[in-house]
Amino acid sequence: MAEHKHGEMDVSVQEKTFAGFINWVTRASIGIIIFLVLLAMING
Repeated sequence: MAEHKHGEMDVSVQEKTFAGFINWVTRASIGIIIFLVLLAMING
């Protein structure tokens, strides 16, 4: 088995995936908040 050396793995794909996930969660959260505010205003 090869020796593991800390910090040698290329994590660029994982970083792009995580950035995309955070972007998606942020947009979904903003959308849900806007929806709830509009719903409260309509039913208010």
